[in-house]
Amino acid sequence: MSADSSCFFYNFILFLNVGMVLSVFVVFLFTIFYEILKVFKLWLGSRSKWTQPQDPYAAHQTFNSASALESSPSESSLTPMEPRPPAPDRRKRWLIHAVQAVLHMMQVSLGYMLMLCVMSYNTWIFLGVIVGSGLGYLISFPLLRII
Repeated sequence: MSADSSCFFYNFILFLNVGMVLSVFVVFLFTIFYEILKVFKLWLGSRSKWTQPQDPYAAHQTFNSASALESSPSESSLTPMEPRPPAPDRRKRWLIHAVQAVLHMMQVSLGYMLMLCVMSYNTWIFLGVIVGSGLGYLISFPLLRII
């Protein structure tokens, strides 16, 4: 690290090493936030009821002929044995979808900003992104199993 180095922008000149360390730390935190955001979006998509199949007969079917005949509805009873669960509220579906869209926009924007940070060709910034990505993955994916 030099005492006078230009990083990120043309007029963004770091006069002290403290500025470079602070820049690497901020990029490091953005990368951790990126990984946590990615896992949260994945968790939200897997937990929402409207992404799950609503048809009880759309579940996994076995290929054993005897059990397939026993589990399939006969011609005499075409109505399902159990009532179907109520369809999720349309407003709630759109709300979840809107939240997922906003999270996706944030994830893409942050990903492009991190890419531009790496394209500054600064080794310390690059290492901050790599270490932040690894630490963010290490922190966030076990949370996916807990939540």
